[in-house]
Parts: sequence; structure tokens; C-alpha cells
Amino acid sequence: MRLTPTLLLLLALPACDRLDNVGRAPDFTPLEGSGEYYAMSGNTLPERSERRMPAGGASLWSGTRESLLGDRRAVQRGDILTVVIEINDQAKITNSTDRSRSASEKMGLPSLFGIPQRLNPLLPEGATMADAVSGSSNSSFQGDGSVSRQEKLTLRVAATITERMPNGVLRVQGSQEVRVNNEIRELLVSGFVRPEDISRQNEVTYDKIAGARISYGGRGQISDVQQPRYGQQVADILLPM
Repeated sequence: MRLTPTLLLLLALPACDRLDNVGRAPDFTPLEGSGEYYAMSGNTLPERSERRMPAGGASLWSGTRESLLGDRRAVQRGDILTVVIEINDQAKITNSTDRSRSASEKMGLPSLFGIPQRLNPLLPEGATMADAVSGSSNSSFQGDGSVSRQEKLTLRVAATITERMPNGVLRVQGSQEVRVNNEIRELLVSGFVRPEDISRQNEVTYDKIAGARISYGGRGQISDVQQPRYGQQVADILLPM
């Protein structure tokens, strides 16, 4: 079958991005244009004054965020907090099913107004109306199934408050990329956090994030060889066998 130039071009388009990384390490995702960038660029950080503070302002019990005992937790759009991800899940399910059934039916006509005795000579040799109908059935079923899964992940990532909802809930989004040789490991987290769930250390655990979306993966040479080629993926979908 001949392939037209247009079809060849369409088949080559998905591989264009991968060809850009040939011979060099993959690039980082630019922060410009991300939700964190727009959230932090909308609000300016408070400037610290270099002037001498009055005696009252130097009190340790000052209510300002800059004081020693001030509350430095993230509360508004553009603030940064730390998301602690400690996943240690285990699941084990075992099912066993065993079912059996046995049935037997037998019916005969040894005598009925002398009719069986008259019919017996007419029947084939060995046949008799004494055991006219006889049947039996047996069925059995047995099934076993088990599921065993264990996941463990410990990570920390800085997230930015991108939006403060009308009810006070904070929408957070964070990303982290680490490049080792020619492989990039990326961590993405997003969701909704209540301000009261943020600790005094300005941290929040993943189990207190509503609608949490956590992704930990990679891209680069190692991840590339671990994935089947596009042609193989298409063939696996289209081929019936």
C-alpha cells in the first residue's frame, strides 16, 4: 500500500518533539505562563524597611507576620506553602468461591393396566418399561482471586496559592523538576486546602488536600525506552489479536 506525502507527514508529527531531544538533555518546563507565575506576579511581597523600628514595634508579642512569633502561614494568593506527601498504602483482597450441585431423577412404569407387559415384547432387546425414564446431572464451580498492592512515596514540594475561593478555601498548585544527567523527574500537585489545615510550619499533608492531583513521573532517555513506540501502541489498539 502506498502512503501519500500527507499521511507520512501526519505520522511523523508525533515524533517531532522527541527529535528535539536527540543528543542533548531535555529542557525544563518554563515557569512563565504557569499558574504559580501569574499568582505570584499579581501580588507584590511586602518590602522590609531598613529604618530603625520603634520600641513598641520590636516587641516579641507583635501581631505582625514579620515578628518573631508572627503567623507566617500562607493565607492569600501568591503565598507559598510546603506540601508533604507521605503515601504508604497497602491493600490485600482475597476471594474464594466453591459451588457444587447434584441431581438425579428416575421414573418407571412396572405396571399400568397391563400396558407395560404388552409393550415389553415389542421393545428392543434389553429395554423395559420398568425403568422408563432415568436422568442425572452434576455441576461444580470453583473460583479463586486475590489482589495485593503496596505503594510508598515520600516527597516534599513547594506549592503556590493560585486562588482564594469565596468560602475561604485556598486553591494550591505546585510543580518541581529535577534533572539528573539526561532524565527529568517531575512532581505535580494541585488541589484545595483549608487555611486551618496549614500547620505553624507552613506545611500541609496530602491527605488534607481536597481533590488532590498528584503526579510523579519522568521524561528523558530512560523513560523513552520504557515506553512502547507509537506504532506499537496503535497496533495494540487496532489489532484484534
